[in-house]
Amino acid sequence: MTRDERTFRQQLEPHRRELHAHCYRMLGSVQDAEDAVQETLLRAWRGLDQFEGRSSLRSWLYTIATNVCLRVIERRPARVLPIDYGPPSDPHAPLGPPLVESTWIDPYPDANFEDGPAARYEQREAIELAFIAALQHLSPRQRAVLILRDVLGFSGAEVAASLETTPASVYSLLQRAHATLDERLPDRSQQATLSALGDEQLTEVVNRFVDAWAKADVDALAELLTDNAALAMPPTATWFRGRDVIATFLRATALDGGRTWRQLPTTANGQLAMGAYLLEPDGSYRPYGLTVLTLSHNRIDEIVTFRDPSAPERFGLPPHL
Repeated sequence: MTRDERTFRQQLEPHRRELHAHCYRMLGSVQDAEDAVQETLLRAWRGLDQFEGRSSLRSWLYTIATNVCLRVIERRPARVLPIDYGPPSDPHAPLGPPLVESTWIDPYPDANFEDGPAARYEQREAIELAFIAALQHLSPRQRAVLILRDVLGFSGAEVAASLETTPASVYSLLQRAHATLDERLPDRSQQATLSALGDEQLTEVVNRFVDAWAKADVDALAELLTDNAALAMPPTATWFRGRDVIATFLRATALDGGRTWRQLPTTANGQLAMGAYLLEPDGSYRPYGLTVLTLSHNRIDEIVTFRDPSAPERFGLPPHL
Protein backbone atom coordinates (compact mmCIF):
# COMPACT_ATOMS: atom_id res chain seq x y z
CA MET A 1 0.00 0.00 0.00
CA THR A 2 1.43 3.34 -1.03
CA ARG A 3 1.50 6.33 1.28
CA ASP A 4 -1.27 8.00 -0.74
CA GLU A 5 -3.43 4.88 -0.54
CA ARG A 6 -2.90 4.61 3.21
CA THR A 7 -3.81 8.29 3.64
CA PHE A 8 -6.93 7.85 1.50
CA ARG A 9 -8.07 4.86 3.56
CA GLN A 10 -7.62 6.92 6.73
CA GLN A 11 -9.75 9.65 5.15
CA LEU A 12 -12.53 7.19 4.31
CA GLU A 13 -12.89 5.60 7.74
CA PRO A 14 -14.31 8.63 9.62
CA HIS A 15 -17.26 8.68 7.21
CA ARG A 16 -18.30 5.08 7.93
CA ARG A 17 -20.85 5.83 10.67
CA GLU A 18 -22.70 8.58 8.88
CA LEU A 19 -22.73 6.54 5.67
CA HIS A 20 -24.21 3.66 7.65
CA ALA A 21 -27.04 5.88 8.93
CA HIS A 22 -27.62 7.14 5.37
CA CYS A 23 -27.85 3.61 3.96
CA TYR A 24 -30.17 2.59 6.80
CA ARG A 25 -32.51 5.48 5.95
CA MET A 26 -32.50 4.38 2.33
CA LEU A 27 -32.94 0.66 3.01
CA GLY A 28 -34.63 0.28 6.42
CA SER A 29 -32.30 -2.59 7.30
CA VAL A 30 -29.21 -2.53 9.50
CA GLN A 31 -27.59 -5.50 7.75
CA ASP A 32 -28.37 -4.19 4.27
CA ALA A 33 -26.92 -0.84 5.36
CA GLU A 34 -23.72 -2.53 6.55
CA ASP A 35 -23.37 -4.38 3.24
CA ALA A 36 -24.02 -1.14 1.32
CA VAL A 37 -21.36 0.73 3.31
CA GLN A 38 -18.82 -2.01 2.68
CA GLU A 39 -19.55 -1.88 -1.04
CA THR A 40 -19.39 1.92 -1.00
CA LEU A 41 -15.96 1.99 0.62
CA LEU A 42 -14.73 -0.74 -1.70
CA ARG A 43 -15.94 1.19 -4.75
CA ALA A 44 -14.33 4.35 -3.41
CA TRP A 45 -11.09 2.49 -2.82
CA ARG A 46 -11.11 1.04 -6.33
CA GLY A 47 -12.13 4.38 -7.83
CA LEU A 48 -9.42 6.39 -6.13
CA ASP A 49 -7.92 7.35 -9.50
CA GLN A 50 -11.32 8.72 -10.62
CA PHE A 51 -11.67 11.08 -7.66
CA GLU A 52 -10.51 14.36 -9.11
CA GLY A 53 -11.39 16.55 -6.14
CA ARG A 54 -14.02 18.58 -8.03
CA SER A 55 -16.45 17.77 -5.20
CA SER A 56 -15.75 17.15 -1.54
CA LEU A 57 -14.76 13.64 -0.46
CA ARG A 58 -17.96 13.47 1.62
CA SER A 59 -20.15 14.40 -1.36
CA TRP A 60 -18.37 11.85 -3.55
CA LEU A 61 -18.87 9.09 -0.96
CA TYR A 62 -22.57 9.90 -0.59
CA THR A 63 -22.97 9.76 -4.36
CA ILE A 64 -21.49 6.26 -4.39
CA ALA A 65 -23.51 5.13 -1.34
CA THR A 66 -26.79 6.47 -2.71
CA ASN A 67 -26.37 4.70 -6.02
CA VAL A 68 -25.37 1.46 -4.27
CA CYS A 69 -28.60 1.69 -2.23
CA LEU A 70 -30.70 2.41 -5.31
CA ARG A 71 -29.39 -0.78 -6.90
CA VAL A 72 -30.22 -2.75 -3.73
CA ILE A 73 -33.77 -1.36 -3.76
CA GLU A 74 -34.21 -2.53 -7.35
CA ARG A 75 -33.55 -6.12 -6.21
CA ARG A 76 -35.93 -6.33 -3.27
CA PRO A 77 -39.22 -4.85 -2.00
CA ALA A 78 -39.37 -1.95 0.44
CA ARG A 79 -39.37 -2.82 4.11
CA VAL A 80 -42.32 -1.80 6.28
CA LEU A 81 -43.71 -2.06 9.80
CA PRO A 82 -46.75 -4.29 10.47
CA ILE A 83 -48.93 -1.18 10.84
CA ASP A 84 -48.27 -0.41 7.16
CA TYR A 85 -48.61 -4.04 6.07
CA GLY A 86 -52.29 -4.69 6.77
CA PRO A 87 -55.28 -3.82 8.99
CA PRO A 88 -55.29 -4.27 12.79
CA SER A 89 -56.19 -7.68 14.19
CA ASP A 90 -58.78 -9.11 16.58
CA PRO A 91 -57.19 -9.59 20.03
CA HIS A 92 -59.13 -12.84 20.49
CA ALA A 93 -57.73 -14.40 17.31
CA PRO A 94 -54.42 -16.32 17.28
CA LEU A 95 -51.27 -14.56 16.13
CA GLY A 96 -50.41 -14.95 12.47
CA PRO A 97 -47.25 -16.83 11.46
CA PRO A 98 -43.95 -14.92 11.28
CA LEU A 99 -43.18 -13.52 7.85
CA VAL A 100 -39.73 -13.52 6.28
CA GLU A 101 -37.27 -11.23 8.02
CA SER A 102 -36.65 -9.14 4.89
CA THR A 103 -40.22 -7.82 5.09
CA TRP A 104 -39.63 -5.65 8.14
CA ILE A 105 -37.78 -2.49 9.05
CA ASP A 106 -35.01 -3.08 11.60
CA PRO A 107 -34.50 -1.06 14.77
CA TYR A 108 -31.33 1.03 14.67
CA PRO A 109 -28.79 1.20 17.54
CA ASP A 110 -28.19 4.80 18.59
CA ALA A 111 -24.55 3.96 19.24
CA ASN A 112 -24.07 3.59 15.48
CA PHE A 113 -24.45 7.31 14.91
CA GLU A 114 -24.41 9.21 18.19
CA ASP A 115 -20.74 10.22 18.02
CA GLY A 116 -20.66 11.27 14.37
CA PRO A 117 -21.97 14.21 12.33
CA ALA A 118 -25.38 12.51 12.16
CA ALA A 119 -25.87 13.22 15.88
CA ARG A 120 -27.26 16.67 15.06
CA TYR A 121 -30.83 17.14 16.30
CA GLU A 122 -32.44 17.21 12.84
CA GLN A 123 -30.64 14.07 11.75
CA ARG A 124 -31.68 12.23 14.91
CA GLU A 125 -35.27 13.06 13.95
CA ALA A 126 -34.54 11.45 10.59
CA ILE A 127 -33.66 8.13 12.23
CA GLU A 128 -36.95 7.74 14.15
CA LEU A 129 -39.08 4.72 13.30
CA ALA A 130 -41.95 6.81 11.92
CA PHE A 131 -39.60 8.66 9.59
CA ILE A 132 -37.87 5.48 8.39
CA ALA A 133 -41.25 3.84 7.80
CA ALA A 134 -42.52 6.87 5.90
CA LEU A 135 -39.41 6.92 3.70
CA GLN A 136 -40.15 3.40 2.50
CA HIS A 137 -43.37 4.69 0.90
CA LEU A 138 -41.43 7.01 -1.38
CA SER A 139 -40.10 5.99 -4.76
CA PRO A 140 -36.37 5.18 -4.58
CA ARG A 141 -35.33 8.45 -6.22
CA GLN A 142 -37.73 10.51 -4.12
CA ARG A 143 -36.22 8.85 -1.05
CA ALA A 144 -32.69 9.62 -2.19
CA VAL A 145 -33.48 13.26 -3.00
CA LEU A 146 -35.27 13.92 0.28
CA ILE A 147 -32.48 12.40 2.39
CA LEU A 148 -29.66 14.11 0.51
CA ARG A 149 -31.40 17.49 0.39
CA ASP A 150 -33.38 17.76 3.64
CA VAL A 151 -31.50 15.48 6.03
CA LEU A 152 -27.92 15.89 4.89
CA GLY A 153 -28.15 19.42 3.54
CA PHE A 154 -26.64 18.96 0.09
CA SER A 155 -27.57 21.64 -2.45
CA GLY A 156 -29.99 20.96 -5.28
CA ALA A 157 -27.09 21.10 -7.74
CA GLU A 158 -25.08 18.55 -5.71
CA VAL A 159 -28.07 16.20 -5.48
CA ALA A 160 -28.70 16.55 -9.20
CA ALA A 161 -25.06 15.69 -9.93
CA SER A 162 -25.21 12.66 -7.60
CA LEU A 163 -28.28 11.28 -9.36
CA GLU A 164 -27.27 12.40 -12.86
CA THR A 165 -30.37 14.50 -13.31
CA THR A 166 -31.32 18.20 -13.35
CA PRO A 167 -32.00 20.59 -10.46
CA ALA A 168 -35.55 20.98 -11.79
CA SER A 169 -36.07 17.23 -11.56
CA VAL A 170 -34.66 17.24 -8.02
CA TYR A 171 -37.14 19.96 -7.05
CA SER A 172 -40.05 18.00 -8.53
CA LEU A 173 -39.03 14.79 -6.75
CA LEU A 174 -38.63 16.69 -3.49
CA GLN A 175 -42.10 18.25 -3.76
CA ARG A 176 -43.73 14.85 -4.25
CA ALA A 177 -41.71 13.36 -1.39
CA HIS A 178 -42.82 16.14 0.95
CA ALA A 179 -46.46 15.55 0.03
CA THR A 180 -46.21 11.85 0.91
CA LEU A 181 -44.36 12.45 4.18
CA ASP A 182 -46.81 15.14 5.27
CA GLU A 183 -49.55 12.50 5.13
CA ARG A 184 -47.61 9.91 7.11
CA LEU A 185 -45.53 11.68 9.74
CA PRO A 186 -46.91 12.73 13.13
CA ASP A 187 -47.19 16.43 13.89
CA ARG A 188 -44.47 16.16 16.51
CA SER A 189 -41.21 14.22 16.32
CA GLN A 190 -39.99 12.00 19.12
CA GLN A 191 -37.01 14.31 19.62
CA ALA A 192 -39.38 17.19 20.34
CA THR A 193 -41.54 15.03 22.62
CA LEU A 194 -38.60 13.66 24.61
CA SER A 195 -37.09 17.11 24.97
CA ALA A 196 -40.39 18.61 26.17
CA LEU A 197 -40.93 15.88 28.77
CA GLY A 198 -37.50 16.14 30.36
CA ASP A 199 -35.54 13.51 32.26
CA GLU A 200 -37.85 13.27 35.29
CA GLN A 201 -41.02 12.49 33.35
CA LEU A 202 -39.19 10.14 30.98
CA THR A 203 -37.78 8.24 33.95
CA GLU A 204 -41.29 7.94 35.36
CA VAL A 205 -42.64 6.50 32.10
CA VAL A 206 -39.76 4.03 31.88
CA ASN A 207 -40.11 2.91 35.51
CA ARG A 208 -43.86 2.45 35.22
CA PHE A 209 -43.45 0.42 32.01
CA VAL A 210 -40.75 -1.80 33.54
CA ASP A 211 -42.75 -2.28 36.75
CA ALA A 212 -45.98 -3.15 34.91
CA TRP A 213 -44.25 -5.89 32.93
CA ALA A 214 -42.45 -7.25 35.98
CA LYS A 215 -45.75 -7.52 37.88
CA ALA A 216 -47.81 -8.61 34.84
CA ASP A 217 -50.05 -5.65 35.67
CA VAL A 218 -52.13 -5.08 32.55
CA ASP A 219 -54.17 -2.28 34.11
CA ALA A 220 -51.03 -0.35 35.05
CA LEU A 221 -49.68 -0.78 31.54
CA ALA A 222 -52.98 0.28 29.99
CA GLU A 223 -52.87 3.50 32.03
CA LEU A 224 -49.65 4.38 30.22
CA LEU A 225 -51.24 4.07 26.76
CA THR A 226 -53.03 6.65 24.66
CA ASP A 227 -56.61 5.80 23.66
CA ASN A 228 -55.49 5.06 20.09
CA ALA A 229 -52.24 3.29 20.91
CA ALA A 230 -50.86 0.58 18.62
CA LEU A 231 -48.95 -2.63 19.38
CA ALA A 232 -46.95 -4.46 16.70
CA MET A 233 -44.69 -7.51 16.94
CA PRO A 234 -42.57 -8.16 13.85
CA PRO A 235 -41.82 -10.67 12.37
CA THR A 236 -45.53 -11.44 12.65
CA ALA A 237 -47.81 -9.16 10.66
CA THR A 238 -50.38 -9.14 13.48
CA TRP A 239 -50.88 -5.81 15.22
CA PHE A 240 -53.50 -4.14 17.40
CA ARG A 241 -55.04 -0.69 17.73
CA GLY A 242 -56.63 0.82 20.86
CA ARG A 243 -55.86 0.75 24.58
CA ASP A 244 -58.62 -1.74 25.47
CA VAL A 245 -57.78 -4.01 22.54
CA ILE A 246 -54.11 -4.10 23.51
CA ALA A 247 -55.01 -4.79 27.16
CA THR A 248 -57.27 -7.68 26.10
CA PHE A 249 -54.51 -9.22 23.99
CA LEU A 250 -51.79 -8.86 26.64
CA ARG A 251 -54.04 -10.20 29.40
CA ALA A 252 -54.54 -13.40 27.38
CA THR A 253 -50.93 -13.80 26.25
CA ALA A 254 -47.71 -12.16 27.45
CA LEU A 255 -49.14 -10.83 30.74
CA ASP A 256 -51.42 -13.74 31.64
CA GLY A 257 -49.49 -14.36 34.85
CA GLY A 258 -47.84 -17.51 33.54
CA ARG A 259 -44.65 -15.76 32.43
CA THR A 260 -42.15 -13.54 34.21
CA TRP A 261 -40.53 -10.65 32.37
CA ARG A 262 -37.74 -8.18 32.86
CA GLN A 263 -37.31 -5.07 30.75
CA LEU A 264 -33.95 -3.28 30.53
CA PRO A 265 -34.01 0.33 29.24
CA THR A 266 -31.93 1.34 26.25
CA THR A 267 -32.45 3.53 23.17
CA ALA A 268 -33.13 2.78 19.51
CA ASN A 269 -33.85 5.06 16.57
CA GLY A 270 -33.42 8.03 18.89
CA GLN A 271 -36.37 6.75 20.98
CA LEU A 272 -36.98 5.02 24.28
CA ALA A 273 -36.49 1.27 23.98
CA MET A 274 -36.44 -1.83 26.16
CA GLY A 275 -34.64 -5.13 25.95
CA ALA A 276 -37.23 -7.79 26.84
CA TYR A 277 -36.12 -10.88 28.80
CA LEU A 278 -38.25 -13.90 29.68
CA LEU A 279 -37.69 -16.14 32.73
CA GLU A 280 -36.71 -19.70 31.77
CA PRO A 281 -37.22 -22.88 33.88
CA ASP A 282 -33.52 -22.88 34.81
CA GLY A 283 -33.96 -19.55 36.61
CA SER A 284 -32.20 -17.39 34.03
CA TYR A 285 -33.73 -14.64 31.94
CA ARG A 286 -33.24 -15.18 28.23
CA PRO A 287 -33.54 -12.39 25.66
CA TYR A 288 -36.86 -12.25 23.83
CA GLY A 289 -36.52 -9.13 21.72
CA LEU A 290 -36.33 -5.36 21.63
CA THR A 291 -39.25 -2.99 22.18
CA VAL A 292 -39.23 0.54 20.76
CA LEU A 293 -41.66 3.02 22.34
CA THR A 294 -43.20 6.04 20.65
CA LEU A 295 -44.53 8.65 23.07
CA SER A 296 -47.29 11.22 22.75
CA HIS A 297 -46.84 13.71 25.56
CA ASN A 298 -46.33 11.46 28.63
CA ARG A 299 -48.23 8.48 27.24
CA ILE A 300 -47.16 5.61 24.99
CA ASP A 301 -48.70 5.86 21.54
CA GLU A 302 -46.96 2.93 19.88
CA ILE A 303 -45.18 -0.20 21.03
CA VAL A 304 -43.15 -2.11 18.44
CA THR A 305 -41.60 -5.30 19.82
CA PHE A 306 -39.05 -6.84 17.47
CA ARG A 307 -39.17 -10.50 18.43
CA ASP A 308 -35.51 -11.29 17.92
CA PRO A 309 -33.50 -12.86 20.79
CA SER A 310 -30.25 -11.50 19.34
CA ALA A 311 -31.50 -7.89 19.32
CA PRO A 312 -30.85 -6.82 22.95
CA GLU A 313 -27.14 -7.60 22.72
CA ARG A 314 -26.84 -5.45 19.58
CA PHE A 315 -28.16 -2.55 21.67
CA GLY A 316 -25.58 -2.88 24.41
CA LEU A 317 -27.62 -5.13 26.69
CA PRO A 318 -26.47 -8.45 28.19
CA PRO A 319 -27.06 -11.72 26.28
CA HIS A 320 -28.83 -13.12 29.36
CA LEU A 321 -29.62 -12.20 32.96
